[in-house]
Amino acid sequence: MKIHFIGIGGIGISGLAQYMHYQGHEVTGSDISDTIITKKLRDLGIGVTVPHDASAITNQDLVVHSAIISPENPEIVEAKSKDIEVLARREALLKILNKSKVYSVAGAHGKSTTTAILTSIMSGSAIIGAESKAFGSNVRYNPETDVMLFEADESDGSFINSNPHCAIVINAEPEHMEYYDYNYERFYDSYKTFINSAPCRVLNAEDPFLSTLKDTVDANWLYPSKDITNIDFVLINDEPHTRFTLKELGSFDVWGFGKHIALDASLAILAASKSMEIEEIRENLLSFKGIKKRFDIVGSEKTNVIIDDYGHHPTEIKATFESVKEYALLKGFDKITAIWQPHKYSRTIDNLDEFIKCFDGAQELIILPVWSAGEASQEIDFKEKFKRYNLTMADTIKRSNNTIRVIKDKEELKTLDKGLIIGFGAGDITYQIRGTA
Repeated sequence: MKIHFIGIGGIGISGLAQYMHYQGHEVTGSDISDTIITKKLRDLGIGVTVPHDASAITNQDLVVHSAIISPENPEIVEAKSKDIEVLARREALLKILNKSKVYSVAGAHGKSTTTAILTSIMSGSAIIGAESKAFGSNVRYNPETDVMLFEADESDGSFINSNPHCAIVINAEPEHMEYYDYNYERFYDSYKTFINSAPCRVLNAEDPFLSTLKDTVDANWLYPSKDITNIDFVLINDEPHTRFTLKELGSFDVWGFGKHIALDASLAILAASKSMEIEEIRENLLSFKGIKKRFDIVGSEKTNVIIDDYGHHPTEIKATFESVKEYALLKGFDKITAIWQPHKYSRTIDNLDEFIKCFDGAQELIILPVWSAGEASQEIDFKEKFKRYNLTMADTIKRSNNTIRVIKDKEELKTLDKGLIIGFGAGDITYQIRGTA
């Protein structure tokens, strides 16, 4: 087929585009601006046009667009005028994954890490919402098997259409509630539909919502507080690893620090154990090297370490921050500086009380302007709400070697060059902290 993807620069759409390209389809795409992702797609031989324009629509068989694309987008309008089938990503999944044996990972947070861990354990194709360091991409293609390791997305309800053979759910915390019109019953019913559609299920028994299903859903249940024991944080070749015992299956080592890493790995191990020997799983797990923008160590010297983390939900940030404190202790640092770029006004306001708590332990907190992700601006008094911290409000940060300069009104406020420095957010902070902005 000839398939055109609108919004191809997004991590989710780009994954589908690459997968269809590897399958032999003729793939093109467009986006509002060029990014690192669009450059990589071009390097693969995928034609990408910028910005959106009706001329990008020629004789394609199918047009797929991301959830945020407006029906008035000129390419959608042009495709419909030519009677070309137009599908939102969530609808396109029914076509793309309908012949695969999908291990579908869902949850408000932790799903990229869990999917990437599963990818290190199992062979098969994979589409992840982040770049795996093990194979330098968010997509892996294996034509020798019908297994697909897939990061499912609840933000637009598309996880329901992922054709799950195995539904792996880390948590079901309310998130992206604007899509569900803030209707919690509708939100939780979507999770029920997703879980019930899979013959194989691996679920976190201690999640508040998932725990209500224990008497009605046949699943491989994980009780983290008693099934995951002997947790220890160790440096292997100066890289952070979590060592833990899972049920009666013995000890495992996984890249990264934290109880949440042990939880993510445990769910992946239990899912893989349906078709693999446990010793092979234990050995394969060692090939996991983390994912880009998740506890991603982007600078390291004797006096400081710089980490980039995609965490943009308070539960994610809190879990990662516990890991940060352990890592700082092992590295001998007595100062932790957190730099936070809030992501979306709606998420920040909906979870403000929890955001206020999740940076406990930071000797310094720097807050950058909200990355709106297209939302209208709303007033949030960060200075008042976060006054409990040693707080700096800034406009941007600039990276030079292993030093970070904090900028406000085009003036340099301070220089960060000691201790552990970590940036949190899903916006362009990742480019700022890496010095590629």
